[in-house]
Amino acid sequence: MKQFIHDNFLLENKYAEELYHNYAKNQPIIDYHNHLPPQEILEDKVYNNLTKVWINGDHYKWRAMRTLGINEKYITGDASDKDKFLNWAKTVPYTMRNPLYHWTHLELTRYFGVTDLLNEKSAERIFESTSEQLSSADYSCRNLLRKVNAELVCTTEDPIDTLEHHQALAKSDLEIKVSTAFRPDKAILIANDSYSDYINALGKAADIEISIYQDLKDALRSRINYFNDNGCRLCDHGLNQISFVEYTDNEVEAIFKKKLSGETIEKEDVLKFETAILLYLSETYHEFGWVQQFHLGALRNNNARMHSILGPDTGWDSIGDYPQAEKLSAFLNTLDGKDKLTKTIIYNLNPADNEVMATMIGNFNDGSVKGKVQFGSGWWFLDQKDGMTKQMNALSNMGLISCFIGMLTDSRSFLSFPRHEYFRRLLCNLLGDEIQRGELPKEELEWIGKIVSDISYFNAKEYFNF
Repeated sequence: MKQFIHDNFLLENKYAEELYHNYAKNQPIIDYHNHLPPQEILEDKVYNNLTKVWINGDHYKWRAMRTLGINEKYITGDASDKDKFLNWAKTVPYTMRNPLYHWTHLELTRYFGVTDLLNEKSAERIFESTSEQLSSADYSCRNLLRKVNAELVCTTEDPIDTLEHHQALAKSDLEIKVSTAFRPDKAILIANDSYSDYINALGKAADIEISIYQDLKDALRSRINYFNDNGCRLCDHGLNQISFVEYTDNEVEAIFKKKLSGETIEKEDVLKFETAILLYLSETYHEFGWVQQFHLGALRNNNARMHSILGPDTGWDSIGDYPQAEKLSAFLNTLDGKDKLTKTIIYNLNPADNEVMATMIGNFNDGSVKGKVQFGSGWWFLDQKDGMTKQMNALSNMGLISCFIGMLTDSRSFLSFPRHEYFRRLLCNLLGDEIQRGELPKEELEWIGKIVSDISYFNAKEYFNF
């Protein structure tokens, strides 16, 4: 019987097969946005079993297990690693048509050579065989990256991070480049209860006593400079939406002092402050020649009861339906009007906004840089077959998919890199299908192959100039 994950998985005709195998498959991976822990790369960590490297921290899997009725003890609780894995294996057959089913078997095949389907019957055997492999140095953290031909991974750190692990990695003999992205959301979201505590921590990191708004700007600039000195060339923001409200410098100063004094900030003042500080940051990114990323549209921490028990990023988030276009346009237009709009990637979480984002980027692609403003790949709830295909179709219809910088994992797991393969297969099948139907010329297969290679690797290599 033909195994489930075979050479032509997701490739539906000969043109898709040729595009994938000749132009996409062997391209190195530039994973320009993820949440991998750099300390584990530095230490070349060995994980011992699949639960440690594959289930712990993966809220995609956790949500599926909870939906099936698995007790939290076997998800984030104190059950043994083996029992947690067995409960995940029990869940897997029920995930059919969820991307988890594809990812699970793709990852088992690519990293461990496991071609059996994961279920209750195969679970113990697979746990034991993969644990044996993972316990060896051949499956250390760095070797997991080597197995997928990773050329660069870019983690994400808060401005107060010392970057000590990145500094040590830069001095090491690791041939895979490890960079970072600057994530200053905690300095922007002034409505957060812990905001003042964070500002104190930021001040200590920058060696600046922050008491007025100019101090905050100076501290952030100091940390940007520090990150830049340590090889950082990107930033990232995870926001519901871009704020844009008219403000004066005096208003922003008063709002900031009010917050630091413990007073309540009105919603309109929150928006004014967020507008001001984000514009300042974006102008500074332009000065340093960084790429800025905006992940927009998540509705976070919906389940207050479970959030209070487990904290953020544990599986209680969903898609938000925020209005995006008008404020985003005004924000980008303000930066562009000052000639201070740096390279920008915009990711949206609501598929209803695909065409909004695909057309928005065209407003600010001014001919100065190929693909200066990008519509980022489908992410989080949309990094699956339907979501990624819809994103590529919207980008193709409204812009130039040939300039697209392709896929990223946005993951905390070192076993998530086959998502690049998954994306490349979908891309090749999309183009191969249109060649088969005569919508693209088969005589131009080599040119279409070049586009595939560019999207898979070369566009990102050129865009980020790591």
